[in-house]
Amino acid sequence: MTDMQPLVLDPSAADVQGELARLRSRGPITQIVLPGGVPAWSATDAGVLKKLLTDPRVSKDAQLHWPRLIEGEIGQDWVMFPWVAARNMLTTFGDQHQRLRRLVAPAFTNKRTQALRPRIEAFVAELLDELSAVPTGEIVDLRAGFATALPIRVIGELMGVPAGMDEQLRVHADGILDTSLDPAEVGAHFGALFVLMEQLLQHKRDNPGDDLTTVLMNAHDDADGSRLDEQELRDTLLLIITAGHETTANLLDHSIIGLLTHPGQRKAARTEQTPWPEVIEESLRWNAPLAHMPLRFAVEDLVIAGDADTPDVRIGRGDVIIASLAGAGRDRKLHGDTADSFDASRGSKEHLAFGYGVHHCLGAPLARLEAAVALPALFDRFPDMELAVDPGALRPLPSIVTNGHRELPVHRVAP
Repeated sequence: MTDMQPLVLDPSAADVQGELARLRSRGPITQIVLPGGVPAWSATDAGVLKKLLTDPRVSKDAQLHWPRLIEGEIGQDWVMFPWVAARNMLTTFGDQHQRLRRLVAPAFTNKRTQALRPRIEAFVAELLDELSAVPTGEIVDLRAGFATALPIRVIGELMGVPAGMDEQLRVHADGILDTSLDPAEVGAHFGALFVLMEQLLQHKRDNPGDDLTTVLMNAHDDADGSRLDEQELRDTLLLIITAGHETTANLLDHSIIGLLTHPGQRKAARTEQTPWPEVIEESLRWNAPLAHMPLRFAVEDLVIAGDADTPDVRIGRGDVIIASLAGAGRDRKLHGDTADSFDASRGSKEHLAFGYGVHHCLGAPLARLEAAVALPALFDRFPDMELAVDPGALRPLPSIVTNGHRELPVHRVAP
């Protein structure tokens, strides 16, 4: 499978699932080209991906294990440079990653997450009231008015973001995820987020509270007494903002589409014949909020063992690897011939939407909680709403990383 030409990923992500299907057809792991002409490997096979995500010879730290970055071949003119410039849990390896995760984990305890439920319920009620105020017959964009609006409010509440800053954070966080932009535009968004993080930190120094930002500012590691340094703190907040709102927005986005295009399953969920957690897990499997999670690096030469149908694959030391999470969700070895279908009643909904191993997303319980509150409330208020366009006309987000839609237009049929 390695003698064919690498598949060049579309920076605009015009056909995410079609592209992932082409990757799967090339074998469990195959060569690709990232935006900016950077060669890499993409793993779409769930079994192979689990092994890679737990292999100690695979690193997340470009500054230690990517020769092209270390030697200056990759610089700020690469559209995906923010993914290797930050210093947080997502971009570190080994002991350093464990240290950062220990420092951040107390901010995501089950108690702290569940304590947000009343605020999530209040935000959902406010957003539904705003949608109800739209005159019947007008098209409503549920992406902007609900799927994105809710998680950005929740993350603002969680972090103690001052009024008016959350929308700026959303705009610039979306900007660094857009792989169709010119590198200078992405750099401008990254720089704007840097300034906003400094403003947030100064605000919390002046106004400390029971919020995630204050918790992280005061966090210390019992193992060695260390704290987050200024860059680690800023970049950790940046990670939480970006991942915390975008993944949940896409989870809501695809859950809504799944139910609107499958009326029988919508009815089953509304009547509790199918529990809402089953709908949520199927949505995560069917369309993971992240298409491809960058970036990992082979610390040494690796061999991915083949089978009767595929040869062994050799990955060289320093090669880039991306985890194609949305591709693994439709792995036919797990889900058979119906892998492409949305079916909340299916038995196994195994997925890797929140990663696997030591980098499994700390915010996964919060994303699931938001969806568990938001989805039943939305469909109870508007049980007969309909998509305002053909599903094939929905425009994907222009990113090889995040998997969602620019708009989600619906006819908000009055209850």
